Amino acid sequence: MSIPTDHPFDFDPTYGMGLDALLAITPPEAPCGFDDFWTARYAHAQTIDPKPAISESALGHPKWRVHDITYTSTGGFTIGGWLLLPREGTIRRGLVVGHGYGGRDAPDFDIPVEETAVLFPCFRGLSRSAHPSISPDAGWHVLNKIDKPQDYVIGGCVEDLWVAVSALETCFPQVKGQIGYSGISFGGGIGALALPFDARIDRGHLVVPTFGNRPLWLTLPTIGSAAAVQAYQKRHPDVLETLQFFDAATAASRIRTPMLTAVALFDPAVAPPCQFSIANALPQSKFNEIFILDAGHVEYAGEEAQHQAHMAKVGQFFRAP
Repeated sequence: MSIPTDHPFDFDPTYGMGLDALLAITPPEAPCGFDDFWTARYAHAQTIDPKPAISESALGHPKWRVHDITYTSTGGFTIGGWLLLPREGTIRRGLVVGHGYGGRDAPDFDIPVEETAVLFPCFRGLSRSAHPSISPDAGWHVLNKIDKPQDYVIGGCVEDLWVAVSALETCFPQVKGQIGYSGISFGGGIGALALPFDARIDRGHLVVPTFGNRPLWLTLPTIGSAAAVQAYQKRHPDVLETLQFFDAATAASRIRTPMLTAVALFDPAVAPPCQFSIANALPQSKFNEIFILDAGHVEYAGEEAQHQAHMAKVGQFFRAP
């Protein structure tokens, strides 16, 4: 174990909690109407014709054929990203990959999957899905229409994920029922919110996911997007009334598909207690696994060895049948 001890932060990114204490954290209760709220949004997303448009990318790779892709999401938002197709073998699975709050400049070519069409969408307002109505800065993006639950940008990003699945099914009908999701940090939180309500996604992988346990998320010091919402809360103390409908830990308790969740013991950007709230909320199952990272959102000793062990798990988890 190589938890960082020398760091530049003016708070303790372990929040004084060891593994046993983190594993004992439970998610908050769901607000009345939580399931109806998301079920209705999913039903609407299902009505969207994504109209995927694929073109050859300027990027190249020996393992992957790289394409640029756009599709239409809810609200008429155009979502841009990349589509990787294997140069060898048959396409037997699909995978949607979400990004962190830094956005995405390129696909991850080292993703350990085969015989899989891999879609890397950029969520609305970020990177290839930039939009004049949404700031690409994480601290402002996370506040976009936060006072309106039906219009809050986080809900729109969840819908972008659901429509990404529709886009994959449109392009590759043979992968229906064999589509997974993998998301890190911001993308992990979006995934936790999306997965319970979309039975088309057959397994999920979340890495240092955010948006878990919102009551706690609003109280813990951080350098992440929560800091902007904490500042907003000082002027708008009722913000939790919206955020409780966007709690990734509450949503995770409803996930019934196999899950691999990587959570960190030290993380200045996404507080470990909030990450573990999501992992702990998942139902006890032989198909679910928690992978413990020493740290998240920072470099640390032993990081490469942990990364390799983690990627080996990911490759096995998403292996084509």
